[in-house]
Amino acid sequence: MTAVACHNLEFGRTMLDFLACGCSSNASFDRFSVRNYAKGAVRNPNRGYKARKLLSFQPEIGPRTKTSGALLKGVTADTPQVLDLKKESRSPASLTNLFEVVAEDLQTLNKNLQSIVGAENPVLMSAAEQIFGAGGKRMRPALVFLVSRATAEIVGLKELTKEHRRLAEIIEMIHTASLIHDDVLDESDMRRGKETVHQLYGTRVAVLAGDFMFAQSSWYLANLENLEVIKLISQVIKDFASGEIKQASSLFDCDVQLEEYLIKSYYKTASLIAASTKGASIFSGVDSCISEQMYQYGKNFGLSFQIVDDVLDFTQSAEQLGKPAGSDLANGNLTAPVIFALKKEARLRDIIESEFCDTGSLEEAIEIVKRCGGIQRAQDLAREKSNIAIQNLQCLPPSSFRLVLEELVKYNLERIK
Repeated sequence: MTAVACHNLEFGRTMLDFLACGCSSNASFDRFSVRNYAKGAVRNPNRGYKARKLLSFQPEIGPRTKTSGALLKGVTADTPQVLDLKKESRSPASLTNLFEVVAEDLQTLNKNLQSIVGAENPVLMSAAEQIFGAGGKRMRPALVFLVSRATAEIVGLKELTKEHRRLAEIIEMIHTASLIHDDVLDESDMRRGKETVHQLYGTRVAVLAGDFMFAQSSWYLANLENLEVIKLISQVIKDFASGEIKQASSLFDCDVQLEEYLIKSYYKTASLIAASTKGASIFSGVDSCISEQMYQYGKNFGLSFQIVDDVLDFTQSAEQLGKPAGSDLANGNLTAPVIFALKKEARLRDIIESEFCDTGSLEEAIEIVKRCGGIQRAQDLAREKSNIAIQNLQCLPPSSFRLVLEELVKYNLERIK
């Protein structure tokens, strides 16, 4: 690792922003990109419990970085701008269209997923089939493939390695295991329009199915025999547990701060996405600073993705969400729109602290969040993180894969259009 490689970044209680990692030689990125592009580097694109404050702690998240002074102040003046959804009209996009450049990679992954889980136990296999076949977007393995191909071009790799492909499978298994456990903790009956594993097979089987997939993914991870990637992905599993503990310790807590929400969002969502993008670049063998930029891209995109999801919990119907609208708020999980609205309306605090004991109080709280601008401010925060994510991609040479990585950030924002 070079001097610009990033280590763990501590977040104090006053730290509000997740910042892009600086590189000591951005100019070298530009020269490298131009040189590779001139050589024709662009590939053919057709190829239910309500816990109070259980504990208080100051967590660490992400790699600790040596950031430049300019980036410490946020996005630099020449940062590429993310699509402004208020001013510009775009034709509807879909993940299927965006992922067309890695469609064959995803088809291979889909064929391997169920077999990689193992068929020793029919009940566990059936549980895996239930969620693997529930219409998932495969966004995380798609990110692995997109970053793998974008970074492979830098070092002249013509095809992905078996490590790239196994990493994508491991990432999806870990994501699936986390969903099974999340549904148990949240007592959710539906996932992507289908009954959840614990609803079909019971809580005991669901917990064991999730544990089994975590263990199986860890086995395949160890067999990759790359210590840096093993440490990276292992930290993600730890982060999942930290996120759940942090969420449980702040249910119905109207004093929760924005930076605490961002840390929890990193643990529960962005950590895995960031590990996906960095792990892919490590297996491509690119410079450590480029790998770090890929980590920062995944982290900021992951945060934006979670913020958008939290906005949609207030703006979409139960049919669109596949779960009851406002369910996070009803369970005492205070997300960005609520945190912003609490600064404006004292009545909202009273309703939340009563844990919605009065008929119609949840609906009143949702209306207050909308009226007080909580949703708009959360949308602005998502755009801010998206801007930083697109900035992180500037180290990559132009290609169809980098373009899709940029468009994926914009697609995420279009979900709240």
